[in-house]
Amino acid sequence: MSQGITSHPNFIVGIGGSAGGIQAYTAFLDALSPSTGMAFVFVCHLLPAANSQLASILSRHTKMPVTLASTSMPILANHVYVIPPNADLFIEGNSLKVVSPRTMSRFRHKQVDIFFTSLAETWGPRAIGIIFSGLDGDGTEGCILLKEKGGTTFAQDSSAEQGEMPQSAQQSGCVDFVLPPEKIPDELLKLSDRFDQM
Repeated sequence: MSQGITSHPNFIVGIGGSAGGIQAYTAFLDALSPSTGMAFVFVCHLLPAANSQLASILSRHTKMPVTLASTSMPILANHVYVIPPNADLFIEGNSLKVVSPRTMSRFRHKQVDIFFTSLAETWGPRAIGIIFSGLDGDGTEGCILLKEKGGTTFAQDSSAEQGEMPQSAQQSGCVDFVLPPEKIPDELLKLSDRFDQM
């Protein structure tokens, strides 16, 4: 199960959220092994002018390196990446691409959809999307495409402080698992095990 930290990940896990998300993110990381072989990318709604402290907060809840994403940054197994403020985030092959200031999502929050779409197109069956607490419906379109491309999707259950984002994804019919954050890591490990046996 464990992979070297300099290797390509077996899956890329995109994690979307906004209002009320911090509690979900930290509960998820607290329950997550630091050696899954996966890479984790947090795409959160941040104020454009914010000096985001999210990477620092998350780093206190995992042994994995937590890094603010930048263009051409390679995506490595057992690493965590965080979208910068006022940016749209994409995947190009095995690397990240940051577009700042936001262009595609500047008029409404669409950062999660943008990243999930890029993730689905690039990683297909080895793409995973998780929608945590947040307002509005960002992430739903991305989850639909993830499912179309063979990926796996999760949404937070009623434990979400703000239920609009996870509920929107669930109502689309494209969510595989509806769970509290601390239960999702067990399913990720099962998913990884199934792929290892294929």
